[in-house]
Amino acid sequence: MGKKKMKYSGIGGQAVLEGVMMKNKDQYAVAVRKPDGEIEVEVEHYTGVADGSRVLNLPFIRGIFQFVDSLILGMRSLNYSASFYEEEPNEGQEGKAAGVASSKNGGFKDKADKALGAVVTVVSFALAIGIFMVLPYLITSLFEDYIRSASFLAIIEGALRILIFVCYVLSISLMKDIRRLYCYHGAEHKCISCIEKGRPLTVKNVMKSSKQHKRCGTSFLLFVMLVSVVLFFFIRVENPVYRVLLRIALIPVIAGISYEIIRLAGRSNNLLVRIISAPGMWMQKLTTREPDESMVEVAIAAVEAVFDWKAYLYEAFGYEVDDSWLRDDDEPYAEDDEEDENGVSGESL
Repeated sequence: MGKKKMKYSGIGGQAVLEGVMMKNKDQYAVAVRKPDGEIEVEVEHYTGVADGSRVLNLPFIRGIFQFVDSLILGMRSLNYSASFYEEEPNEGQEGKAAGVASSKNGGFKDKADKALGAVVTVVSFALAIGIFMVLPYLITSLFEDYIRSASFLAIIEGALRILIFVCYVLSISLMKDIRRLYCYHGAEHKCISCIEKGRPLTVKNVMKSSKQHKRCGTSFLLFVMLVSVVLFFFIRVENPVYRVLLRIALIPVIAGISYEIIRLAGRSNNLLVRIISAPGMWMQKLTTREPDESMVEVAIAAVEAVFDWKAYLYEAFGYEVDDSWLRDDDEPYAEDDEEDENGVSGESL
């Protein structure tokens, strides 16, 4: 089998507590490894806050709604995965399953959980704005009496913003639960990389694939930091209060621009895109870890619940998958060229 370029599949996802969420078009699946070792998969529909609107076809505007959708869907998925671990395993898995089923049926508890989730999302978003957007400016403003160059101050503010972001990622990676979350993050990436490289979705093929991907949310957040540096360098106001408000008001613009960069990266593999994507790929070394096979099994379950990868391989790469290839003792296409650290084939472009 010759070397193959990675091809965009359209699926994406995120890691959740002891599991993975995968989304394909209007469907998403959350697969969770329950305390008893079984894999539970829930499939739901999510059309988005601007479903059917023409704004979703407008560059830079659509990214704002995609960002909001990712926050909502991410919180839903995390809440679902956490529901399996609200009680100790020895309290009975049947009771736990009944509790999850009960929450699906609505009622006061379901509404309370949704309200709490909304509050947590708003508070988390407000804290993120304060820490990553406002705090760097406030720290930099302390040096205005000593540094007269507004351009130099803008550069210092941007560097400080990126430094705070990196330190935040490093600090939370020290937590045991976050390290496991990063392993599932790696499993999610490996599944998508495996499919988009044209390999059948088996545990062995996934384990061989890259744990880094250009469409990762980590890359998106880093682009948010980098784009903000450029915008705040050129867009300035004199009043300190207006400066703070400007940084908050430009967040949708920054998100829209960052989304377009990530979108381009996911659909192209030319040299310029690889250069632009490189910082985010390096950053993913902090937010992804190598998963074990049990984690990969969970990620595969999430993919297969919403995505027909066999049909995709036939359409994108032109071959049908023989089920005999999927035996554990087979390693189809193991002879393919290995991928570099950026999750991109080492072939010439």
